[in-house]
Amino acid sequence: MKNIISTDKAPAAIGPYSQAVEVNGLVFTSGVVPIDPATGELVTGPAEVQAERAFKSLKALLEAAGSSTANVIKTTVFISDMNDFGKINEVYAKYFEEPYPARSCVEVARLPKDVAIEIEAVAAK
Repeated sequence: MKNIISTDKAPAAIGPYSQAVEVNGLVFTSGVVPIDPATGELVTGPAEVQAERAFKSLKALLEAAGSSTANVIKTTVFISDMNDFGKINEVYAKYFEEPYPARSCVEVARLPKDVAIEIEAVAAK
């Protein structure tokens, strides 16, 4: 049985999907982009500013699911410019501690709303 996770502390879904789904003690988040959940406005600016907003929302989403960043098993980080990898990595390190989750980071041609970053995670409950 799956449990749909939703919180107003992360951006609302902008399409036909759930913010996160919990199944058998695992939480699967949808991709989180840098939208301020309080205003619904896109956070613009340098990649690290966008990353900070996205990671705050991801953390809130995990907490709404009864989990935390400490329980994250795997992340996938999509970035629009690999030159921003170092800056985004610095923000990432503020939200995850050793032992770090497994991670993939890929540069993509384009992200929703032309943001610099999107992150998704799989976490234990």
